[in-house]
Amino acid sequence: MTADAAAPDHAEKKRREASRIEGWSIAWMLLALALWGGFAFLMLSDYGPESGGRAVCRGPLAGPSTRDAVCRDDALRQWPALLGVLALTLVATVTAAATTVYAKVLARLAPEEGPAASPTGR
Repeated sequence: MTADAAAPDHAEKKRREASRIEGWSIAWMLLALALWGGFAFLMLSDYGPESGGRAVCRGPLAGPSTRDAVCRDDALRQWPALLGVLALTLVATVTAAATTVYAKVLARLAPEEGPAASPTGR
């Protein structure tokens, strides 16, 4: 195989790899968005049994904390669990950003086709 024939194969391989990584970055972004939505729901929404048409317990950021035992029973609304969800969300977000940057770099580094891309310039 000559060098001229190998160059388009190499360029196509790089473009396919960049496209594959870009697909993964989109998947990571969607996961990160879903996790951020879940975290916001846990932080802002009211929960627990209803009293007077409204939930007894307020979300951690929505209002003052109540000292009711029923509010303390929901483990997902306590700060250690919320910080764990936040950590998981941040890992997904950083991974999404890193794969996006990596995909863009791969796309930029992929050699272009055509006569202008030849190393001799002819």
